[in-house]
Amino acid sequence: MLRSDEPRGDVEDRSYGFPAGLWRALERNPPPGLGRSPGWRSPLRGPWLTSVFGAVLLVALPVVIITGLLDYIAYGPRFGQAIPADVGWLRLPQFDWPTRPSWLFQLTEGLHVVLGLVSIPVVLAKLWSVVPKLFAWPAARSMAQVLERVSLLLLVGGILFEIATGVLNIQYDYLFGFSFYAAHYYGAWVFIAGFAVHVALKLPHMITGLRSRSIRAELRTPLPQTRPEPPDTYGLVATDPAPATMSRRGALALVGGGAVLVAVLSVGQVIGGAARGAALLLPRGRSYGDGPNDFQVNRTAVAAGITPAATGAGWALTLGGPRPASLTRAMLLAMPQHTATLPIACVEGWATTQTWTGVRLADLAAVAGVPAPGSAMVASLEEAGAFNEATLAANQVLDPDSLLALAVNGAELSADHGYPARIIVPAMPGVHNTKWVRSIDFRSA
Repeated sequence: MLRSDEPRGDVEDRSYGFPAGLWRALERNPPPGLGRSPGWRSPLRGPWLTSVFGAVLLVALPVVIITGLLDYIAYGPRFGQAIPADVGWLRLPQFDWPTRPSWLFQLTEGLHVVLGLVSIPVVLAKLWSVVPKLFAWPAARSMAQVLERVSLLLLVGGILFEIATGVLNIQYDYLFGFSFYAAHYYGAWVFIAGFAVHVALKLPHMITGLRSRSIRAELRTPLPQTRPEPPDTYGLVATDPAPATMSRRGALALVGGGAVLVAVLSVGQVIGGAARGAALLLPRGRSYGDGPNDFQVNRTAVAAGITPAATGAGWALTLGGPRPASLTRAMLLAMPQHTATLPIACVEGWATTQTWTGVRLADLAAVAGVPAPGSAMVASLEEAGAFNEATLAANQVLDPDSLLALAVNGAELSADHGYPARIIVPAMPGVHNTKWVRSIDFRSA
């Protein structure tokens, strides 16, 4: 889809009001650099191969975009706890994120991260297929082509920025020195704008390119019979193609195999089980505890500054509402206990499903004198950090599986998993399942 419809005929006829001599001078004196690279002679380049890669991305990238925007909504921007909080006219529709199915956030975040990673080989192949046109000279002959070039800048720059920052975030490597969340959100809108304009301009050309050759025939064509595509009006076919060193089916197998390999090396972090051992591209496939507490930890007690003194015998949960209360761990254990098997999913793409036991948040709201809360503010013993508190919507408080968890997998919570108590809510982003809970302030609707 990254193609140009620049004229290849007489510039006298297509000068768009500019002196024809100017176009001749520009064409005869291109600047040095990539646009004159002798390496861009691959006989595989052409409208058909570019259109195949474009068709794959036309299916995959909208899924990545939609799941990313849904994940932003899941963080509760109406409570001011999504990052960035103030997005002006880029504000998304706001609604209470559902608690059912309990794996909803695991699905959307997993699709966003894994499909984004899987798309990388296809994106690189697509850029390779059109790179000579990206450096065509003159860059544009009309205002329409100027707009097309601007959309390409937004598209290519946007997707490379999103890939780079996303991969670095997965690896917890913030060498870029700015807020990943804010940059990724605004960068996504830059890419979306370029993507929408580009699809509108190039979709007819992509359809024509796909129809120009039979994919079955190409998959049967071996290397000795691989020939360049006929010269095209878009300039994708090399003017002096070199002999083929790979067939088109080989190129598709290489890109497809790369995408499958990335999927195998990343999807285990989302689905868990035996596949987790193969998850080499995400950083949460290691051991993080003993026995029942041996599952992923995003932030340890030491990193959060949680001391044994703060969570020891003197700890008590403070409930806010018309009937304020202070409940020790022993008092919480004496209340009716509920057990639920629920996942935790994080923005980096990992997820884990465990069996939690504790007191229903709805029961705690009733104790505080708010049987029908409109929201609840949960605060952690952790004093620093962007996510040391979280606001839960009414549906999240009242879901029968929403818990103040005291145990996991039949064992007491470890310090790293939030002892003496932590929040567990179905389908909620992992970071809002607050650990080391200090207080819960229930608010009326």
